[in-house]
Amino acid sequence: MDYDVIIIGAGMSGLAAGIRLAHYGKKVCILESHFVAGGLNSYYQRGGHEFDVGLHAMTNYAPPGTKQLLPFVKILRQLRIKHEDFGLFEQNGSQINFDGAVLNFNNDFEYFKQQVHSVFPAQKDNFEKFVNYLKSYNELDLNSKPQSAREITAGFINDELLIEMLFCPLSYYGSAVADDMEFGQFVVMFKSIFLEGFSRPYEGVRRIIFKLEERFRESGGILRLRTRVEKINISNNKVASLILSDGSEIRAPKILSTIGHIETLKICSDFNEKELKATPGELAFTEVILLLNERMENLNHDKTIIFYNNSRKFVYRKPETLVNYESGVICCPNNFKYSRPLSESILRITNMANCGEWEKLSKPDYKKEKDSVLFNAINIVKSYVPAFNENMIKFSDVFTPLTVRRFTGHINGAVYGSPDKLKNGVTHIDNLFICGTDQGFLGIIGAILSGISIANLHFLMRE
Repeated sequence: MDYDVIIIGAGMSGLAAGIRLAHYGKKVCILESHFVAGGLNSYYQRGGHEFDVGLHAMTNYAPPGTKQLLPFVKILRQLRIKHEDFGLFEQNGSQINFDGAVLNFNNDFEYFKQQVHSVFPAQKDNFEKFVNYLKSYNELDLNSKPQSAREITAGFINDELLIEMLFCPLSYYGSAVADDMEFGQFVVMFKSIFLEGFSRPYEGVRRIIFKLEERFRESGGILRLRTRVEKINISNNKVASLILSDGSEIRAPKILSTIGHIETLKICSDFNEKELKATPGELAFTEVILLLNERMENLNHDKTIIFYNNSRKFVYRKPETLVNYESGVICCPNNFKYSRPLSESILRITNMANCGEWEKLSKPDYKKEKDSVLFNAINIVKSYVPAFNENMIKFSDVFTPLTVRRFTGHINGAVYGSPDKLKNGVTHIDNLFICGTDQGFLGIIGAILSGISIANLHFLMRE
């Protein structure tokens, strides 16, 4: 055998799994088709500017010195990384805005509770009971059965507007399910966003990627970029070998894939679409990035993230049109408590989109519709940052579901993958396992935890 373990994909989950396994003397090789690591959370340069992809903010913030075994603390211990290595700064504060009904929150959960009590006084006791239930729930149980988060939430809270406002940020930051969430994922995201909160490295996502890459290589791991797995050869219900894009063949007793459950099965030699039980993801997004020639403080805008919805009912599903602008996310990477200001003012606007409708467009129409997305994003920002105008824009970029699909391989450009998650990471092939998006822990911290947990469960504990 060439390696003890081969990992397909150098996203956060793949790098984390690789580090964990390498710590225990495994000979690990990570194969990445792209020319940089990071997967769904990566970075690029254009027009002389540097941009993050995926990362708005890291969830699950824990201050330095935290003793409680929170997810971020677990990651640091399991990967033998220091808190300061990630260089995190807390958010200023964020907002959920539903047609003028507003809930503000920051990294102090007591502040958010007071906001809920103030805006929804009749729900004070219900909300307290709900939060206590969430705190006691074991959301990391890999063998738990899927449950509807909306059904369970409605058993505690009877104000529909409050329910919709809670679901909006949690869905945008971690749901592959239309108009609902798997309850375990709901708990993960509630704790991640409201109980623990947002942070960001000054340098953006590249700092996290570089640290994980460095840790992996220091531990003896091998990272091969620009190396696509074209085919997974299956024999006697086991992976016999991997065929790479250059025609070469490599082997390992166990394979861990981070590229998605269905995406992995489709390159297996025994793939039979009629026997496929998982459902492809459909929830995709557009994103507009604006670089401004005006400092953010001059715009009187200090919110880190605004989750907006233009009505009292939140719709989270694939739109029938190219883009649904009725709800979305406005993120300002400048609005964290940095020790010094960012060199450029940045706004990012995210909305739900329909990959199938984007696929139908001709090249001229595709360009035209991207311009339309930019135009609409500018108007959205004007609604929530009144001092902003389009003359302040010095550079812009627009992503569509086709962009995501091209660079990640995700079917339908679905950022959060299939709604059918494999919590225990087990596929029907004996020595092929899944971690990352389709294992079910989403976001940067979730992805890293996914890699660690599956590496521990199937590659270390069982041995």
